[in-house]
Amino acid sequence: MSSRENILKEVLKNQPPDRALPVIDVAVTTTHAEWIEALKVRLDILHVTVHEVADYSAIKTILQQEAIPQERTVTTIEALSDVSTYIDSVKEDAHSLEDVDLAIIPAHFGVAENGAMWVTDSLIQYRVLPFITQQLAVVVSKNNIVYNMHQAYEKIAGTNYDFGVFIAGPSKTADIEQSLVLGAHGPKGMTLFLLG
Repeated sequence: MSSRENILKEVLKNQPPDRALPVIDVAVTTTHAEWIEALKVRLDILHVTVHEVADYSAIKTILQQEAIPQERTVTTIEALSDVSTYIDSVKEDAHSLEDVDLAIIPAHFGVAENGAMWVTDSLIQYRVLPFITQQLAVVVSKNNIVYNMHQAYEKIAGTNYDFGVFIAGPSKTADIEQSLVLGAHGPKGMTLFLLG
């Protein structure tokens, strides 16, 4: 018998006893209004600017106030096409997005416990868009906020998509000298528009 076979035999012989999986109580006892507040607290920790807005015209007003004229702004939301380039109609090559300063995209829903927004390729057209832009703005309806990841996975179970991602704040790392760097491998900043 080879050394490899001896090792594998000993590993099989010395397995820990089977244990039942823990029961995870996913019952939510808080209200939807509390979920929104929890989401805002989490996003503040994640360095995300949050604007609660009633409609798209309020988003346009904020964008126009904060816009820098020379910046390239794109959106996949048709309602914002008069303040930003609507890229669905342009059908750009993804390589042409390399100089985007601000991308404004919708999210299917958000998760209060971790501040993550669920986005699929059906909403953004180009998978690279939320990662190549300098600044990212996400629009999500207040009605589409779930409390935790258990609810989030229930919500996406059985749906079809080629690409999906949970986005939670700007790109960051603290690997180098334990110093937080925003925009390490993606957007430098993120804004969330809570619609409704």
